[in-house]
Amino acid sequence: MTTKNILVLAGDGIGPEVCKEAEKVLNWLSAKGPVKFNLSHALLGGAAYDKTGTPFPTETLEAAKKADAILLGAVGGPKWESLDYSKRPERGLLGIRKELGLFANLRPAMVFDELAEASTLKREVVAGLDIMIVRELTGDLYFGTPRGVETLPDGTRRGINTMVYTSPEVQRIARVAFDLAKKRGKKLCSVDKANVLETTEMWREEVQKIGDTEYKDIQLSHMYVDNAAMQLVRNPRQFDVMVTGNIFGDILSDCASMLTGSLGMLPSASLGARGKDGKQAALYEPVHGSAPDIAGKNLANPIATILSVAMMLKYSFDMNKEATLVEDAIKHVLGKGIRTGDIMQDGAKKVGTTEMGEAIIAAMETLHKERSKAA
Repeated sequence: MTTKNILVLAGDGIGPEVCKEAEKVLNWLSAKGPVKFNLSHALLGGAAYDKTGTPFPTETLEAAKKADAILLGAVGGPKWESLDYSKRPERGLLGIRKELGLFANLRPAMVFDELAEASTLKREVVAGLDIMIVRELTGDLYFGTPRGVETLPDGTRRGINTMVYTSPEVQRIARVAFDLAKKRGKKLCSVDKANVLETTEMWREEVQKIGDTEYKDIQLSHMYVDNAAMQLVRNPRQFDVMVTGNIFGDILSDCASMLTGSLGMLPSASLGARGKDGKQAALYEPVHGSAPDIAGKNLANPIATILSVAMMLKYSFDMNKEATLVEDAIKHVLGKGIRTGDIMQDGAKKVGTTEMGEAIIAAMETLHKERSKAA
């Protein structure tokens, strides 16, 4: 039996709770074969700072480099907001992305039919929605220099962040998005602010070059970020794959999340370049934050983290059948009217984090038996 090593970084807030349910899914799959998942754990974020004095310990980096894939819960919380920026939990997350070269963030926004009513938009606007937002993850304002806060001679304080991209950085994320579009609806929208930001004017030009020379079969369009935000709410189904920079992608993917009804439903994958040995660094995490206000209360929705496991199966291990089983089990549970508080609807049964995880495992077992008999 093939063994794959998964590093779990549960992190802060609700991270440990949702990761626990996702681990149950991996353990269930291990028991069924053909792949055994060997799970190990390390510290990242506020939990790491509390124990080691740094949000990104060297031991965590070394473990991450050895892993076949990484599952992350969430980092951050008010407890650490008074720390210097270099010590805050989020620096751990940015650090691991940078050290592993995780430049491509894939954030699907898909509406389950059973949850179309949970969206704040009308059913006819969101029903059948299936968007993939591709966010560049290692450049832009989050990593550009110079950065910081300085005091001018007259006592005025000035904050500085630098939006910066190189053409190779734009080209590689564009190719990821084009390749995804090729497997989906052959439609790609690149989002920028080229009318006022020179960095994104260059972005648009580079994406267009790639489209003109390498992906002539893909319908490429460009849209300013403010218009894209409006269009996501007005007519989201016009989009298939969207590609954009770090800061715009951060904002637009959260906007898209509410089309689905809850941040608790959105997974993500952060991928690096594939090496000569075929290995590709990959980190999978729910889009939601650490939600410290509900941490430890068995209230968090684990579905986004479990869907992140499904993405792991698909993108890191080519286990498409198993990924589909996980997704179908979630649909099965939602179809039975089982809901956590964030997606609660009239007439549904409200459950906690643990109960939702157990219901998904039970559904996987049921579907697995049915499909084994049919085969």
